[in-house]
Amino acid sequence: MESDRHSRSAGTTSARFATAAAYAVAGAVHLVTAGLFLTGLRLTVLGFRTFFQPWIGVLLLGMAFPMRPRPGRLDPDAPTVREADAPALFALLHRTADLAGVRRVDAVQLTADFSVSVLHYGLRRGRCLVLGLPLWASYPPQQRVAAVAQALGGGAPRNVRDGAFVGSALRSLTAGSRAVREGEPSATPPRISPVALGAAAVADGTRRFDARSRKSEWLLWIPRTALAATARLLLWLTEPAARRALFEADDASARAASSQAALAALRDRRLARAVSVEMHRLAIEKHTIVRAHTSAAPQEDLWDMLDAHAAVLRAQDMPQPSGPDAPSAGPGSAGSGSYALRMERLVRAPQCPAAITLDGSGLARIREELHVPRQTVAQQVLRDGVQL
Repeated sequence: MESDRHSRSAGTTSARFATAAAYAVAGAVHLVTAGLFLTGLRLTVLGFRTFFQPWIGVLLLGMAFPMRPRPGRLDPDAPTVREADAPALFALLHRTADLAGVRRVDAVQLTADFSVSVLHYGLRRGRCLVLGLPLWASYPPQQRVAAVAQALGGGAPRNVRDGAFVGSALRSLTAGSRAVREGEPSATPPRISPVALGAAAVADGTRRFDARSRKSEWLLWIPRTALAATARLLLWLTEPAARRALFEADDASARAASSQAALAALRDRRLARAVSVEMHRLAIEKHTIVRAHTSAAPQEDLWDMLDAHAAVLRAQDMPQPSGPDAPSAGPGSAGSGSYALRMERLVRAPQCPAAITLDGSGLARIREELHVPRQTVAQQVLRDGVQL
């Protein structure tokens, strides 16, 4: 016991140092971005007495623009539900958030992904629960409560990756690195037939373009490497805090929906691939066979059919995933390697009864409130298909 206490104390101390270092790195990122912007603006506006200063200012502004802080945004294509539209659903979410000790959500967006997560949007960092209807349809009632509690608990202030300061720096680094990579030249040169009209001129232009691209590639190598290395450093420094936030989210899920429901919700993340494949098959089927034999709206029973398919898969007792393909908790996860550890923690921890129970009448009210958004997402699935 004494050894365990010392190891936990050392782990907590190292996690605190890593979090403090993450804040320092994030602060440096914000300072560099602000310095690039202010210096570039000053050289552009006040440097017209020379020829080179405005161009240097434009270059600095171009470097600062991809690294600007980006407030989160709601998906304009996803149906958005407010509390006035679904009072029963928001009553469940508010009770779950209060029990998890986190701020309540302001909106709910429904998607066709097998996931559930929390998104911060706007300058005031409103909280939106991004609820995947395949997961909601595939889970039994108590597992739905557990999954929502896990998502809400994962967005606690302790999770610095999701915070306003470190999280915005990490998003800026990721966006900046992606913007620099978008300028990379293509690795596959175009194939030109030697007998085509103007083939020699096209080939000569291609060689000159490749030469200029190689020069620009060398110039972009330094910022691309610096941005990617800093992003990896931030991810490494915030890993202990993110893993601890996942564990606390699991504990909140167990308190809300019961330990068994929390464990089952984690275990049933293995159904994601099979449910997505079935949804893809149903979309193709309803575009072909069903459309030819019925005049009813083809999206009416999509989620009920996914529910029945998930029940069959669950009854077959699919093997537990392991290795790099094991499911994680979604955004902010500390990695798939923590999946088995999270399962083991829930098994070894004292078992908790359900504090929130989703009964038949509550399910019926929520289903009625989400009827229109469910149909909208189903129509999107049938129109666009499913990306596997």
